Amino acid sequence: MRRALRSVSRPGPWRRGLVLAALALLLGLLMLLHAQITDRGGLGSLVESLLPWFGLFVPVLLAGALRRRSASAVVALLLPVVVWLNLFGGLLGDKSRPGGDLTVVSHNVGAENPDPAGTARDLAASGADVLALEELTAEARGTYEKELAKAYPHHTVLGTVGLWSRLPLSDTRPVDTQQDVGPLGDSKPTEVKLAHNRALRTTVATDHGPLAVYVTHLGSVRVQPGEGFWTDSRDRNAQALAAALATEQNERVVLLGDLNGTTDDRAFAGLTSRLRSVQDTAGDGFGFSWPARFPVVRIDQILVRGVAPKNSWSLPATGSDHLPVAARVSW
Repeated sequence: MRRALRSVSRPGPWRRGLVLAALALLLGLLMLLHAQITDRGGLGSLVESLLPWFGLFVPVLLAGALRRRSASAVVALLLPVVVWLNLFGGLLGDKSRPGGDLTVVSHNVGAENPDPAGTARDLAASGADVLALEELTAEARGTYEKELAKAYPHHTVLGTVGLWSRLPLSDTRPVDTQQDVGPLGDSKPTEVKLAHNRALRTTVATDHGPLAVYVTHLGSVRVQPGEGFWTDSRDRNAQALAAALATEQNERVVLLGDLNGTTDDRAFAGLTSRLRSVQDTAGDGFGFSWPARFPVVRIDQILVRGVAPKNSWSLPATGSDHLPVAARVSW
């Protein structure tokens, strides 16, 4: 009789683990409706920057569902699995293809880089045809110019961004991204002085015709007490850069730089609607680039228009807190 009563009172597999099932559904809805999350306090941008990592909750919930022998939780987990695969499944495989006409590299070399000479030599050895550097300081600029001069006969530096090229450059000009300093001021030490200009546009003369190249370093993001994830400066910079790209007459464009955000972030809708990410179309994996010791997000981007990405990869760490990112493109 006691065994019968326990059998009747014990919940079945569909009634067990209802909390786990609810958490699975919430996870799926969070990823599915991430664009609807308010960006007040930068919450939406923060969620979208870390969106790929939400997939780690799936095996945790699955382990709990199996332990509880909950059929409802297992079925509910189908929602986050399908949503995550729809968002990021295309990044799991290797989409690189052979060939290509031009190798481009972008690297935030770091204002506090203890070994700019070593970083320059590593970048010169990468085989890049076009090399974009961000966060150049006045103190380190001469070192980069000296170490890269042999491999790159053409270069231009405006403010804290520069471009080194094996091919001739022309029509170089600054791009006004309306850089603003946040309420906390510059996050760099006071002895590290960064110039105002953080974006440039130039033309690279290739065998296939002119290529417009933009180099940029958008404003920083910070976590501020009482205000959350502060992205105002970066977002304004991104909008100004998108406006500049909207007037670009050259059909072939490459954007290289530290955007301080991922292409999933709604702040870059104006950029991603005009350019496509080489990592999304020709990369192998997520291509995380920051922080260099244990990369968790890709904030260093290569975006293109009018050329075909063939391959995209990250280079080994240098003295910077960012990894260099590279791509090979074709006409």
